[in-house]
Amino acid sequence: MNKKKLIVPLIVLLAAALYFAFFHKDKTLKFVPENADMVVLIDMKKLTGQYISSLITHPSKWSGSKKKDQKTISLKDSGIKMPDFIQIFHLKDTKFSEWYSVVELKDLEKFSAYLKNNQFISKGKNLFQKDQIFLKIIGKHCIVGTSFLAFDQINQSLSQSSQKNTLNADQFIDNTLGSISFITGQKIQNFSIALKADEIEIKNTSATDHFTAVISKFQKEQHFLEIELDAHNVKKYARFFEKNIADSTQISYLKATAEIEQVNDTIISYGYDDNFNEIEKKTVQKIIQPNYVIDLQSSVPEKAWEYFQHKKWINDQGQFTVIPFQPNHIGRNDKGLTIRSTRKPIALSPNLKESYIYIRNNPLLVSSLSTLTSMEKRILSDIDYIFYGNKADNYWVKIKAKNGVLPLILRW
Repeated sequence: MNKKKLIVPLIVLLAAALYFAFFHKDKTLKFVPENADMVVLIDMKKLTGQYISSLITHPSKWSGSKKKDQKTISLKDSGIKMPDFIQIFHLKDTKFSEWYSVVELKDLEKFSAYLKNNQFISKGKNLFQKDQIFLKIIGKHCIVGTSFLAFDQINQSLSQSSQKNTLNADQFIDNTLGSISFITGQKIQNFSIALKADEIEIKNTSATDHFTAVISKFQKEQHFLEIELDAHNVKKYARFFEKNIADSTQISYLKATAEIEQVNDTIISYGYDDNFNEIEKKTVQKIIQPNYVIDLQSSVPEKAWEYFQHKKWINDQGQFTVIPFQPNHIGRNDKGLTIRSTRKPIALSPNLKESYIYIRNNPLLVSSLSTLTSMEKRILSDIDYIFYGNKADNYWVKIKAKNGVLPLILRW
């Protein structure tokens, strides 16, 4: 056969293979229940393409810097059918910390081996747990969550709606790596997720110059935490702590500044000597202690004060007990309430008349989180700062990593 005649069919086959491997996507979202109020989508083919393009431009990673344990089972060989879009969701009337996802299984035996290899503990009835991750195998599907409380509800919801599910990825994601969507009735509010060389962006606007200017002001300071929120943002985020707290206190503005430092903490205990005389023992340990000031403004400060007293958040020493780092002092003024740490008082930063949360990474923070794994500590150490900004209907979250030789997709 003439070799030249084979070239065109081979090119067509190669193009078709590349198209189905990287561009053709099943956009039907089969695993998002009707009562989901938040949905996170990750475009796995776009993520794979971004990984490959980054790998090509960084030859140092071609051979691999670490030898993998031969006994370790990779996710690719776990028996999971990898979807074109990973679907993670939150359900109405559940805790904000409860998130779920559903995956299809193509090989139950391989998946069982994967769970054993990753030290998941069986809780019976096909329920497994590792740390704060729960899994439940139901037929050819597996429900994954940070809680197991809604597993039965999710299974029932999906089995009832599987035939009439009309959700499509295009409703949530618009040619980006990922998205976070808030669902209210028939309304869907989408925020794109972008993974760049040394940062992750979550936003619903391309106009971010205003927020960048705010960040540049904080780069000149060394505070660990800066917060300034208007009434709209106070009400929105207060719900994470208590549903009606914003309405009950009439707080319309929050401003906070905080620093952290390592201090010596003396622990006094008592024992007895050989003659049964009581002796005092002093032990000094190093702890991480924040220094902070929080300004809460309210049109009716008395109402906020009475609410805090009713909740027993103010003790007899005038301390605000909701903040576990003592000692502090809470006081009233004409505009509202102020909470200050008393060990080393600091001043509030100037008001910018913006709405933002800025958290600067600090080595002391990482060292104090003893429950984190080595990988989690490494990722956290790599972060420079986290910023949230809101102006009118524009929102922007930026997770900025430290500059590195490799892009984030190859680092993490």
